[in-house]
Parts: sequence; structure tokens; C-alpha cells
Amino acid sequence: MPFMTNGKRDYKKELAWEHKKKPDRVKQRAERNAARKDAMDRGAVRKGDGKDVDHVVPLSKGGSNKGSNTRVVSAGQNRSFSRNADGSLKSQTSKRERKK
Repeated sequence: MPFMTNGKRDYKKELAWEHKKKPDRVKQRAERNAARKDAMDRGAVRKGDGKDVDHVVPLSKGGSNKGSNTRVVSAGQNRSFSRNADGSLKSQTSKRERKK
């Protein structure tokens, strides 16, 4: 890990680097956090449940945080999509779904 101090992850240093290098990531993270909070308010997810709030149309492809564009899925299912070097999705269909 690039942000390690005495064998521990330095979250403050990592966050400062992210804010400095990638200001658009700050906005995207805030949008993802807002979607998670909305899902928690609806009772769809809770802290530590291993679930992700997935955007049907990804934020990187113009999607929104509206309830109609979000769904709750397992973390493994949500993180299994192919990604480009910049982190955007290559396809909205996971490898698992393409095999069906």
C-alpha cells in the first residue's frame, strides 16, 4: 500500500492525496454516499451487511441517485464489472450475466 506508516494505513494522507489529485472523485464519492444514506433511510441496507447500493445506470455514464436508478446487491455482484483504466465501466453486464 502506498500510504502506509508504521505498518498501518494512513487514511488522512490517502484522502488528502485523493482530494488533491482527483477532485472529481470527491464529488462521485459524495454521490455514492448519498445513495447509500437514502437506502439506509428506506431500510434497504444497514451498516456491515455486505451489500452495495448499485446504480442501474452508473454515475460515470450519466446516471443519477434517484431511487428508480438504485438497487441493493451483494458487494461481489456489484464489483464484478469490467472497468476501464479510469474506473468507468466497460460494460453494464457482468461476466456472470454474459455467460447465461
